[in-house]
Amino acid sequence: MTVLQAVLGFGAIAAVLTVIPGLDTMLVLRSSLVNGRSHGFAAAVGVNLGALTWGAAAALGAAALVAASKIAYSIVTYVGVAYMVYLGASMIWKSCRKVPQRADVLIDAAPAPLWRSFVNGFTTNLLNPKIGIFYIATIPQFIPSGVPNLPMGLLLAGVHVVLGMLWLGLVTMGASMARRWLSTPFAQRIVDRVAGVVLIGFGAEIAWRTARA
Repeated sequence: MTVLQAVLGFGAIAAVLTVIPGLDTMLVLRSSLVNGRSHGFAAAVGVNLGALTWGAAAALGAAALVAASKIAYSIVTYVGVAYMVYLGASMIWKSCRKVPQRADVLIDAAPAPLWRSFVNGFTTNLLNPKIGIFYIATIPQFIPSGVPNLPMGLLLAGVHVVLGMLWLGLVTMGASMARRWLSTPFAQRIVDRVAGVVLIGFGAEIAWRTARA
């Protein structure tokens, strides 16, 4: 297998994974709808930096070590679950607080800082064991014989990052176009509650699967 064949083969698999609706897409969509286009892009950059980190770890074998140890894997998984539940509960709690505001006023009178959207995207991706499993299972299979592991792993992860930024960029642009109709305080509360429930649901599903494993 040549480097080009490895990149094309991995890219085909990564493209399918990228467009399947999941936690990352939901987080970027929520950031775009609630806080605007710049926050959507910030969350997307965080998500993809997390993917790049997973790619480097898988190429170096650190992620494989976690996979080999059930205790270590369980710890990483439950930390990720706890963060997802915390993030989801925070969104629901925020949506339930009564803020005196006219129903026709747009949301972003005092937008959250961009770094918070970036950190949410990065941390959510980094603590999502499904992303780790994907890289653990695929990247070692696409490293040609004789090619250094770390550069090749970063190249493959970079392919996923490019695909991810293209897809999440489209999600962000689409959400920003819809935002003018979804930017009232009432709509913001609905978006936060739906996103919060989805995050908690993802966390519960991952915890349930880990407990049954």
